Amino acid sequence: MNVVGMGMPPQQPPQPTPQPQQQQPPQSPMDNISKIKTLIGPLREALSNTIKTAAQTLNQNSQVDIGSQRGVDQQIPRFDKNLEEFYSLCDQIEQNLKTSIKCLSQQESAQRYLNLLVAPTKSESIGIPDNTLSYPQYLATVNAQIAFTKEIHDTLVAAAQNISPSE
Repeated sequence: MNVVGMGMPPQQPPQPTPQPQQQQPPQSPMDNISKIKTLIGPLREALSNTIKTAAQTLNQNSQVDIGSQRGVDQQIPRFDKNLEEFYSLCDQIEQNLKTSIKCLSQQESAQRYLNLLVAPTKSESIGIPDNTLSYPQYLATVNAQIAFTKEIHDTLVAAAQNISPSE
């Protein structure tokens, strides 16, 4: 084994050449839809493994029940672990879908209530068109909208308390 292990390191130096390619994905993080797409393959595999394990377990238990098999001859993978892996992948997909929906909702709200472009960087507004907000201006606008909404809410709550009889 040591000979094989010694033979592996010379083969590994050619493998670091793909590592610069691996450095590129962290620079551009995957969006939620891309994450979902990468989870579909493992989800299919997990579902297949879960069904196969269930079938093997059911077959083995039926063989024991009818008496053609005395005990467990071969150890099959545990059904509950495969099912848990499947549900885990489903939960990850669900969270990414919910996040995508929330992002789309926020984008629609931003377009409806603030139909100006926002510069994606926090830097100075050099070369940015006049109808574009800088990021600090955008944050100030959003904070003002939140404060105004809270003020309206508090006013409505106070008015509702004044109208309703206090018993």
